Amino acid sequence: MSRLAKKPIVIPQKTEVTVTESAVTVKGPLGELSRPMRPEVGVVIKDGEIWVEQKSNSMLGKALIGTYASHIRNMVDGVNKSYEKKLILEGVGFKSDVQGNTLVLALGFSHPVKVEIPTGLSVKAEKNVITIEGINKEKVGQFAAQVRSLKKPEPYKGKGMRYEGEVIRRKEGKKTA
Repeated sequence: MSRLAKKPIVIPQKTEVTVTESAVTVKGPLGELSRPMRPEVGVVIKDGEIWVEQKSNSMLGKALIGTYASHIRNMVDGVNKSYEKKLILEGVGFKSDVQGNTLVLALGFSHPVKVEIPTGLSVKAEKNVITIEGINKEKVGQFAAQVRSLKKPEPYKGKGMRYEGEVIRRKEGKKTA
């Protein structure tokens, strides 16, 4: 059994958790998240705690209980305190700007790169830092990865887009004879 599924998930104040046969819904001060459930996994609420348990004794049931425990923990945390990722843009002439529901990036190409911001996320661009916030951890991480993939950091000068706190291994340039 998963170590994550053995531990209960504590439901904080001002948070409601609703469990049906096919889905789990979490409502909190920042919003509402819902996730469909597989029939191999069961969710039980006892004494202000959420327990994830295995309904069938199959390999898939054993594999999924830790995953669902982690998803539900992320949902409970997200509706109480939003998730945030920061991307740092390094390079001469690299700029970022938010125009309405679009992130506009100047990444050294002949044209500006425009990226639609998904619903439920807020994006701020200040100088060379892009901040992505939202209550859904998966959406925040996926959008940050999508934006970063437009101009990954290169190892020689470090130009490109990197996560805050990410360390880029630098390579030595050409040597003169």
